[in-house]
Formats: sequence, C-alpha cells, structure tokens
Amino acid sequence: MSAGAPLAWTRAMRAMAALSIDPVGLGGLTLRARAGPVRQTAEAALARLPGPQRRIHPDLSDTQLFGGINIAASLAEGRMVRDAGLVDTPALVILPMAERCPPRLAARLGQVLDAQDGHALVLLDEGAEPEEAAAPGLLDRLAFHVDLSDLHWADVAATVPPPGEIDLARTRLTTLHRPDAALEALTALAVQFGIDSLRAPSLALAAALALTALDGAESVTGAHVTEAAELVYPARATRHPESPPVEPEHEVDVDENATGANDPEGTDAQDDTDTAPNPEQSPPDDMLIEAVAALLPDGLLDRVAARTRARAARSGGGSGARRHGNRIGRPLPARPGHPDGRARIDVVATLRAAAPWQALRPRRETERIVIHPSDIRLSRYEDRSDRLIIFAVDASGSAAMARLAEAKGAVELLLGQAYARRDHVAVVAFRGTGADTLLPPTRSLVQAKRRLQALPGGGGTPLAAGLDAAAQLAAQARAHGLTPAIALLTDGRANIALDGTVGRAQAHGDGLGRAQYLRTLVAQGCVIDTSQRPGTETIALAEALGVACITLPRADAHGISSGVTAALDA
Repeated sequence: MSAGAPLAWTRAMRAMAALSIDPVGLGGLTLRARAGPVRQTAEAALARLPGPQRRIHPDLSDTQLFGGINIAASLAEGRMVRDAGLVDTPALVILPMAERCPPRLAARLGQVLDAQDGHALVLLDEGAEPEEAAAPGLLDRLAFHVDLSDLHWADVAATVPPPGEIDLARTRLTTLHRPDAALEALTALAVQFGIDSLRAPSLALAAALALTALDGAESVTGAHVTEAAELVYPARATRHPESPPVEPEHEVDVDENATGANDPEGTDAQDDTDTAPNPEQSPPDDMLIEAVAALLPDGLLDRVAARTRARAARSGGGSGARRHGNRIGRPLPARPGHPDGRARIDVVATLRAAAPWQALRPRRETERIVIHPSDIRLSRYEDRSDRLIIFAVDASGSAAMARLAEAKGAVELLLGQAYARRDHVAVVAFRGTGADTLLPPTRSLVQAKRRLQALPGGGGTPLAAGLDAAAQLAAQARAHGLTPAIALLTDGRANIALDGTVGRAQAHGDGLGRAQYLRTLVAQGCVIDTSQRPGTETIALAEALGVACITLPRADAHGISSGVTAALDA
C-alpha cells in the first residue's frame, strides 16, 4: 500500500484483508461510497480477494436465494425435484444499493449469516443521507463499516495482500489463542460508547485475531486490539464516552517499617514486575477510549436520531412512501412466469395452458398430464392505493363574477362521488394574495360541504400560490402512500405573482412554473375553465400540468362535475 494513502483507505484495505481471512467470524463489511472512481477502486480490491463471490440484487426472491421446488421437473419425474439456491455454495455475497434492501431480504440474509455456513456479506451503501442505510439488524451482524465518502480518487489504489499471504494467515489463525482479557476490555469499551449489542465485542475480538494472523504475530497484542476497536466500534457508537471522575487526593500514611517503604530499589523492582510487557495484555482502558473517540463521526447524536427515525419507518409505524397499495385488489388474468416464492400458481390457468399439448407430449405410465415450465401461470391482482383528489378552486373576483357558484356546486357533487368511492378529498382556495387549505385530506363529506359553502369570493388571482399549496398536499399524500390527483377550477387569468406582487406577466410565469412542479407529483387530473369566454391561459396551464383542459363555458354544476369525473377516471 502506498505510503501516502489516506487513513480511511488504509483501514478499508485492512478490513477487507481481515474479512478474507475469517469471513465467517467477521460476517462482512459495509462499504459506504457514492458511485464513482473511489467505489470502483474499492470494488476492484474486493474482486482481488480469494474465494468465490456472488453479486445479488435487492429484489432477490426467496426461491433464487434458498432454492425451491421445480414444479415441472417434479411432475415429470413423479418425485420432488428442487432447484439449488445461491446459498448452497459458500461465497462472499455482494449487495449493491444496500440502502434499498427490503426488510424481507434483510431478514433472509441475517439467517444466512447466523447459520455460519461459510458465507460473508458486503453491503455497498450508496445512501446520501444518514437515514438512508441498510437494516440495523443486518448491519449489526457485520464487523466493519467503512465510509469512503470524503476520499478523492487520486488518493486510493486497489492494494490487498496476495492470495498466498492470505492462505498463510488463515493457517496461523487456527493456532492463535483467544485472550479473555482482551474480550473483557472490549466489552467494557462497548459500554462506554453506548453499544448494547453483544455481537460487537465478539466481532472486535475476531477482528483482532484476524489482524494478528495477517501480520504474522504469534499472539494478540494491544495494538491489534486497539486497531480492531477502531474498525468495529465507531459506526456503532450511540454516545460519547463519559469522562472518568477525578478522585480527590488524600494523604497516605506510609509505614516506614513496611517492607520496601524506603527502598527505592524494591519499588523499582515492583514497578518492573507490574509493567513487564505481555503480548496478550490488553491496552489501558483510557487509551482504547481515546483511540475510538478520535474516530467518532461528526454529528454523532444527529446520526443516531436519523437511524432511529429510519428504524421506526421500517418497523411499520404509520404509513409511508414504501406503501404502494393498501387495499386488496381484484384478480387479473394470469400470466406466464416462474414461481419465485412470492407469486401464487394459478392451477386452473396452468392446466388450461397445458391441455391442448397433451397429445403431442410423450408421457410415462404413471403420468396423467405433462406440464412444461412454459405452461405455468401465475396469479395476479390489481392493488391500487387510495386516491386523494385535491380541488383547487379559484375564488378571485373575476371567478366570482363568472362561475364561482357553479364551481361550488360542481365541487360538492364531486365530493359526494369521491365519498362514495372512498377517496380522500382536500380543498384549496386561492384569492387575494395567497391560498388557504380550506379542507385538509379527509373523507368527511359534511365537513367538506360546510367549509366550501363559507368560501367567499373576491380579490386578485394568486394562481401560483394555489398551485404551490396543492403541491404541498400532493407531496404529503405521496409520503403517506396515497395517489394524488388534481382538479383545478379557474379562469386562468392570474395577476398576483408568487411573491405577492401585482403583474400579469410574472404571475402567469410563476403559475406555469408551479404547474410543471405539480406535474411531477400528481398521477392524473384536469383543468376546468370556469370563465365565460375561454382563453389560451387555461390551455397553457393544462399543458404545463400534463392534464386535460375542459372548457365548459355554459355548463351547470352537473356538467362540470361530469367532465371532471370523466377526466379523473380516464
């Protein structure tokens, strides 16, 4: 390794080498780095480590991981035939995009590591924020957590020990003694940093043994224990160590008749005996604490809070953006596919697909029907999430003079239809110089009608403010697993800019800009031109939103309601 390599890179190479020596005892490592030359160099170093390696995907199914029943072969041979899984062969498993690993796969990989069948795991973490990380239960099983986010590509080089040196280190590892004093010191150190996992001291001791074998030492030294603590503990720490209390100085009565009381030679002899070098003696506690404390990340408490929030989101407390659907869907026609442990086989559809070919397929005496893999059909369901319809109503003076009464009636009819479909509804009204959320997302029809009837009219047309308020509701809806839709009722004649200034040109530009942003949040919607004489403003607004523009200059409330319903259900 080059002498000018950064300390973080040196530790990363040492961690990789230790992992190749004892993959089962160390479990694996987490490599946090964004895509780029630094991570490519680190992956090149991983590729040079001896032993088989397998690269998996966060969407890996249980059948691909553990294997499963080959239905076609089992039916053809009249006995159970299983396909091999990835875990049947011990290997170094590499998981890119580890921050996107679903809880299901994280639990399965934890089971694989707990079985200790020769597997090790490397998580390639590309998260940009502290809360973007792999599952805590999976991280707890991996000894090393390497962060290369702050390194420059010119300071790194893929340098790892050659395979022959690693093989010799594996042989030396089997002869090393596990010092109990080092384990006690590492356990006490974990308590100092608020590490409550019992795996951490064991992983740190395994790291010390692997580093000792890598350096060719005959026994574990204090330097190896310190290095192991520096590699294992900083990413697990939840608090800064407490300063030891200062003991008051007391006068000690010295017995001159005691042996060695006034004998400097005796004192020196005693000190020499106590401080005699012992290769297996752990370093002093204060040295270990200072070594690990120097490597604690900046903003440790903020990172701990971020991990707590991410753990709460993964545990299912409340609904979040990962909740794609929250109702049982209706059955869809079956499709061809290979069973992956998650989809169910549609037996009737499979038999229908295989029946026309039975006359052409050879069969044995014990077989009544021959099914090929191409005959298998998987059940499908349409799972739709709840929808939030955001009604953005123009209550300005121009709209009030034209169609505000019809717009209110149309919104009331649409609210009733949304209630019948069990959709969530929200009402945003914009007039004067800003916008108000008259009705937060709700299913209460009575409350929605009451607030809508009390909506006054008059003032300017702050279209951009209304669209901005609708965008905030849409973003919140997506975060709670809902599908937002927009129904904008306006004449399009904006005259109040987003900053509150008066001017049609700037107001129209701000409105188009907010509409383009809202387009990225809503799935469907429409723009209803409520003016007596439709113009080009609403058409441009609908194009910016990416929705249909419905021009109904002489329609009543029922006509407007029908047009909106047709646009939202398209």
